[in-house]
Amino acid sequence: MTLLLPPALLAGLLALPIVLLYMLRLRRRDVPVSSHFLWQQVLQDTEASTPWQRLRRNALLLLQLLILALLVLALARPAQVVETLSAGRTVLLLDATASMNATDVSGGSRFEAARQQARQVIDALGAGDELALIRVSDTTGALTPYTGDTALLRAALAAARPGQGGGDWQTALTLAAAAAEGAEQFNIIIISDGNLPPDLTRLPDTLPQPIFIPVGQSGDNLAITALATRALPGQPPQLFASVSNSSGRAAAVSLVIRLDGELWESAAQSIAAGSQRSFVFAVDRPFQTLTAELVYDDSVTDYLALDNRAFATAATDRTRRVLLLSAAGNRFVEQALGSLPQVQTFRGDITRRLPEQPYDVSILDGWLPDALPAGDLLIINPPQSSALFTVGEPAPVPGPLFTVARGHPLLTYVDFRTVNLRQARPIQADWAQPLVASGGQALLLAGETGGRQVVILPFDLRDSDLPLQITFPILMANVLEWFTPASVISVPASLRVGDPLPLTLPFTTRSAAVTLPDGTVQPVALAAAAPIFTDTHRPGLYTLSVSDDSGTQTYPFAVTLFGSGESDITPQPALNLGGSPRPASAAARPGLREFGALLALLALLVLLLEWWWYHRRLSLPAPLRSRAQPRSGSGSGSGPGSGSQSGSRLRLWSRLRLWPGGGRGRR
Repeated sequence: MTLLLPPALLAGLLALPIVLLYMLRLRRRDVPVSSHFLWQQVLQDTEASTPWQRLRRNALLLLQLLILALLVLALARPAQVVETLSAGRTVLLLDATASMNATDVSGGSRFEAARQQARQVIDALGAGDELALIRVSDTTGALTPYTGDTALLRAALAAARPGQGGGDWQTALTLAAAAAEGAEQFNIIIISDGNLPPDLTRLPDTLPQPIFIPVGQSGDNLAITALATRALPGQPPQLFASVSNSSGRAAAVSLVIRLDGELWESAAQSIAAGSQRSFVFAVDRPFQTLTAELVYDDSVTDYLALDNRAFATAATDRTRRVLLLSAAGNRFVEQALGSLPQVQTFRGDITRRLPEQPYDVSILDGWLPDALPAGDLLIINPPQSSALFTVGEPAPVPGPLFTVARGHPLLTYVDFRTVNLRQARPIQADWAQPLVASGGQALLLAGETGGRQVVILPFDLRDSDLPLQITFPILMANVLEWFTPASVISVPASLRVGDPLPLTLPFTTRSAAVTLPDGTVQPVALAAAAPIFTDTHRPGLYTLSVSDDSGTQTYPFAVTLFGSGESDITPQPALNLGGSPRPASAAARPGLREFGALLALLALLVLLLEWWWYHRRLSLPAPLRSRAQPRSGSGSGSGPGSGSQSGSRLRLWSRLRLWPGGGRGRR
């Protein structure tokens, strides 16, 4: 034990005036009473009182001196030398991934054990030390900035909760690396079960090797690791599921299947220790949503229940309606459209009125009507200007073709460098982005205007060899997918927890919202050209609702845990981060644990005790209280020595005394 501020002990000299106040003669007031018979001893004390008295035993004096001693010690900052992990500036990465929900530790989950370890790190903070808490889950973020306020750190730690997905450890280490700059002494503490992503094998060069505090005891777990539907040629659709058993003994389980929320089928199998089994069902009815659940008895050891349920949806590809209007017919375009799945092509007559029924895409080849049709447009070789753009006369192409906007969805697997083109029309459109050009002349433009998407090829396909190359059908497929994808939700049968969901909404969409597994409805912002839904932080079935003038369409999608690697809950004794992480026992260094706050709190408690003791002594002692009571049947009149007036005067006199016998002088 040591004192960080020894000069503060000089404040103990304040005990001298406290003792002197108790040695001074008591000053009393004269109060008339009904009779002085009971106050003979008091009169003797008054006569014998002197300015200074011998100090006598007094509980209040002892309590006040104790309060002063505690406060003086608190000011002196007593501290004990202890081993600490958080000297200097420290960042603590708290694992909050799905595997931390495992219940293989005493007292609750792994996350609770990790939180207890973090509390010990916070309690060991010394003067001048700073700590930051970072919660690592599918969405990683800082719980606190760097601070030495232990109350703030404890409150943030108490409010933290484990997630239900994987962990974004790369972001967590990037945040830690940003804080390491300029710090003389910097440490990283990782409290985890060690199930970090396998691709995270190297730390940033600016970071030291972390201090690893492992949690977890067992890897016993049953999990659904795959769930999907498939259809073989000439056979009915099949449902495929895979269940793994990572425990040390065989487990008898049943897999229960629900289609659209209704119980449909179940199957039982025995899965050997450390292996997995497949379940195959023949689906005999259409469905939209699929739920699989593991059921077992008490003899099976399973420490993580989060991966005992899995979800999937049936594939729903919609047919896209395309209207082709060509001045002279275009077999290249017709053949390209015919080779695309889920595309229904309608050939229009330019000599007649445009059809009134809506189409997903209208292709205008070498012809433009006075009023453009509704919906998305693919315009090839426009003969004249329109309300959307200005077109000039055909001119030779100045040179070879090159890509202007790399990474645009229309140019995926598309290469225009080998395309030969004789002539093209110059196009002016402020809303359009040039994608392919030659010598400053745009040859492929795309953009959005008036609530619809438009693609322009300002040349006749017969003036180029583009239709003869593999680039042309790929370009047509990209155009239709950019306009109207096969599905509003372009994801597999299930999505991993935390993965973003890109949405391709029709241009006629008025509103869109997603219903979460708990029934909460979250609106989708339509301001962005390509909305992305990111609130996929829990497994379950979600429903996207899209509303337009014709009504509301619903699109279910599933979010599951399998595929994230969190079902393997085997705790790791060390981390593989390109070095040898320091264990907590080897990384501990001398630190200080102060007790000033504890002593100040104890002084407050003693102060409350002194207050209670003082007010307790204000009441009249029991012997005097019994004498002051009037006798029944006599002395109950209105005389000066009886009645409530005498009792009240006695109580008043008793309140003038600080301590029984404290003012008694020498006889």
